Amino acid sequence: MAIKLDGKKLSQKIAGQLQQRVTKLKEKGVSPKLAVILIGDDPASHIYVRNKRRMAKKIGIETSDLRLPVATSEEKLLQIIAELNNDVTVHGILVQLPLPPQINEETIIQAIDPLKDVDGFHPFNMGKLFMGAPYAIPCTPNGIMQLLAEYRIPLAGKKVVIVGRSNIVGRPLAALMINHNATVTVAHSYTKNLFELTRRADILVAAVGKAELFSQTAIKSGAVVIDVGINRNAAGKLVGDVDQIKVADIASYLTPVPGGVGPMTIAMLMKQTVDFAERSVK
Repeated sequence: MAIKLDGKKLSQKIAGQLQQRVTKLKEKGVSPKLAVILIGDDPASHIYVRNKRRMAKKIGIETSDLRLPVATSEEKLLQIIAELNNDVTVHGILVQLPLPPQINEETIIQAIDPLKDVDGFHPFNMGKLFMGAPYAIPCTPNGIMQLLAEYRIPLAGKKVVIVGRSNIVGRPLAALMINHNATVTVAHSYTKNLFELTRRADILVAAVGKAELFSQTAIKSGAVVIDVGINRNAAGKLVGDVDQIKVADIASYLTPVPGGVGPMTIAMLMKQTVDFAERSVK
């Protein structure tokens, strides 16, 4: 039976460590602050922002929530970002994605000061990551790496297959894995014979958004399986990209859904905010 990679437990441990760091910052007169911009009424985005705010409060991070109507113009959003870039009390800026169609996502990402880019999506930060000298790291891949480190899972020389090539997970995670000396293959919608590929993986990362796509026939015995997916199956149950019950019988380690990668994403957002605040006083 696979050992559970408990993201919820680790995120709580990280929160405790961050509380101590925030206390020291406040003793120096610095209060870490995260500005979150949410446009529109997407229910999933509202839940995610609420969870971020809850964890920030627990740690002692100040949050500034800017909720804007769905009709907000790109020009207005750029103006708000410029003001936050120039606000020395704000250490991190996050624009919740997705954005409404009248706003160009890439334009907004590039408008954020890369030194306040807590999502790690700015081209400057992506470039630094791929050069092996990261400044800000996308939170989900960073959370995955923290989980692997916590459970002392070696990466050097391992065959890693990442299914999904998004800028949020797949691409930055590939760079992080390479930086840790893994041999990485990134599969996607054009990959042929996908399961033949995944069956050779020492570490499989499933990030495709298809409910329970990967069963035991797609997994190598003893593999480490990271399930990034969040889906609803036909019965309305929250599931990942991996058939958790079947895969648990042959994997060595497995992230649960929920309680695996999700909590780590928010924990890394908080950690990055504190990192930025500490850099501001050095």
